[in-house]
Amino acid sequence: MIARVTRELNETTIELLAETLPGEQSVDARVRYLLEAELLRTLGKHRRTNAAFVKKYGMDFAEFLERDVVHQQGYTWEVERDAIAWEIAIGGIEMIEARLRELKTHAGADATRAA
Repeated sequence: MIARVTRELNETTIELLAETLPGEQSVDARVRYLLEAELLRTLGKHRRTNAAFVKKYGMDFAEFLERDVVHQQGYTWEVERDAIAWEIAIGGIEMIEARLRELKTHAGADATRAA
């Protein structure tokens, strides 16, 4: 599998990885670093969305659902749109946090196997 992935990365990509993330890291470690950075960027976006809705509605998403705010506000376009965006943000937070845990767990396991 590793040989196949390395063959699929062209030389320019490998050179750019080395220039962007200098050091003695393997290609895998460099790719994991970039994956983590992208996951953290996206996690930040979802957390900012969540925080904006918490501030706007004065409650967290679970309470928003429990109070049936969409119904209370007459299913207006604004509240419907907010509910959808908020649900996407909450789901995104949960998914990305799981992916980050998975990335760190596998990085540790891979390092142990390599040693």
